[in-house]
Amino acid sequence: MATATNPVKILDVCRVTPSVNSSEFTTELSLPLTFYDIFWLKLYPNEQIFYYEQKDLSLSFFDSVIIPKLKSSLSLTLLHFLPFAGNIIWPADVTKPVIVYNPNDGVSLTIAESNADFTRLLSNQMNEAVESHFYVPELAISDSKVATIAIQITLFPNQGFSIGISCHHALVDGKSKAMFIKAWTHICKQSEIEKYVTLLPELTPCFDRTIVKDPDGLDMIYLNNWLETKLPCFDDNPRSLKQLPNMKSLSNLTRGVFELSRQDIKKLREKVLSQLDESNQMQSRFHLSTFVISLAYTIVCMVKARMLERKQKIAIGFSADCRARLDPPLPENYFGNCISARLSLAEVAPLLEENGITFVAERLTNMIKGLDNGVLEGAKEKLANFLKEIELGEVEMIGVHSSPKFEVYGTDFGWGRPKRVEFTTIDRTGSISMSESKDGTGGIEVGLVLKQHEMKLFKSLFVNGLLDREAPTLQN
Repeated sequence: MATATNPVKILDVCRVTPSVNSSEFTTELSLPLTFYDIFWLKLYPNEQIFYYEQKDLSLSFFDSVIIPKLKSSLSLTLLHFLPFAGNIIWPADVTKPVIVYNPNDGVSLTIAESNADFTRLLSNQMNEAVESHFYVPELAISDSKVATIAIQITLFPNQGFSIGISCHHALVDGKSKAMFIKAWTHICKQSEIEKYVTLLPELTPCFDRTIVKDPDGLDMIYLNNWLETKLPCFDDNPRSLKQLPNMKSLSNLTRGVFELSRQDIKKLREKVLSQLDESNQMQSRFHLSTFVISLAYTIVCMVKARMLERKQKIAIGFSADCRARLDPPLPENYFGNCISARLSLAEVAPLLEENGITFVAERLTNMIKGLDNGVLEGAKEKLANFLKEIELGEVEMIGVHSSPKFEVYGTDFGWGRPKRVEFTTIDRTGSISMSESKDGTGGIEVGLVLKQHEMKLFKSLFVNGLLDREAPTLQN
């Protein structure tokens, strides 16, 4: 596969600061990291790109209307989300990293233009994964300081534009990031109507860290896990805030986007049920939600497409929102991380059998039901075990990124809904992205990156497996 040529020309790089034209303006802010945040301290940023189709979009309209409106609404939004305008810092004389906002801090905003074929980028044909990285910025980072967010807005003349957002995972989980983006779109649209836009209660962040209880001192346990990790990238400076190296090479990867309709999911659910014991007791043990069915099917197709050895160990995982599961619960608008990573180890062999989807669905069900025992069960060892698996490199990690609950296809800044949303974070980890179907009919859109020959096989398995006839069976 030929290396993609960079089609992007940088027009401007500026800094957007919080609006100061308000009595609510705060001159500075310091926000501690909880153990939920520290767990993700050096892991990959949350990256996603929204593509908006605007035929006949000129550079003049882009410069005079779209960019000023997005910048001014972003400035107003940052007033409510000051941590996004700040940085995570870890001075040598401080025990733990902290989020700090100081006057004149702001968000790095890149304005760019691309001569790429916008229609091809939006199509479901297999594109080089690296192409998408031209449209999402990297976070400014050093050993002792890292930006919390960076944004890039790219014009595709006479075709449309994209908004690429990269967020540091130690600042926010997917739910908090979605709240920020929804607040930005709300302010962007309402600022045309109202002089002073008021955020809806569900879009107003709660920064109160005192409501997060940590009786076992997980914050220092996780921090010491990071300091003690044996990964070579941190040999010279264990306190470095630089992120882990990518789990996957970004070269020679192909991006694929696939859809599961409500009817597809219904058919897969019926297939799983047909493989279970007919007793109600057996069937009631399974949590056959849309999430479980869609993820189980995609994982099985992915494992088969990658032709992994039967004895190869894999780790199936996802992150669960803990806000409502804590006692007492945190408010839904709590800003930061409040998720629990769940992992289940297995060999590849059972996934290759006829009931492979059922096997994965049962593993996912057990992980979900395990949350009933407490979201912090096994929390003390969780990060250490995860880092050990990365160090050894013997286990293939297959996780899921994002959630249909975030409603990414409703991200309308005033020029319509996005035609495509991509999650480039998965390129670094080999995970699967999941979002709601763009047509709003209750289906699921999944995204993944594989080598070209693997993607061709995945497509065949994924499509044929949804037909009435049986999908091809692969034996390793």
